[in-house]
Amino acid sequence: MHKGFLKTAAILAVLSVGLGAFAAHGLKGKVSDNAIDIFETAVRYQFYHVFALFLAGIVYKEFTNGFVKASGILFMLGMFLFSGSLYAMSVVKAIVLPGFSWLGPITPLGGLCFIAGWICLFIGFFKPNLRS
Repeated sequence: MHKGFLKTAAILAVLSVGLGAFAAHGLKGKVSDNAIDIFETAVRYQFYHVFALFLAGIVYKEFTNGFVKASGILFMLGMFLFSGSLYAMSVVKAIVLPGFSWLGPITPLGGLCFIAGWICLFIGFFKPNLRS
């Protein structure tokens, strides 16, 4: 088991639930529907990948190789880049700040990290353990 992944996933799960509740109750009627949609997408993908990080942490016990470890790191990086950039974009849209168009290209990089994480997890199931 990779306890670091499990601990991080638990904290990110708490954050996902809190941010989701904030979007549902704290933002409605205060910001545009577009900003809320962006924020909710960030929460949704963060929460999906919290479960992916839990999975990586749990399967690391049986598949102790670099690919499984890389998958967990990529899931965390993806959450930071994908969800983080969407959180920032929703704030920018909510308070109408110009000049933050550079945030848009960050989101797909996070998506690529998610995809790479899933691929690494898949490959990791076929690689030998480091501790044999």
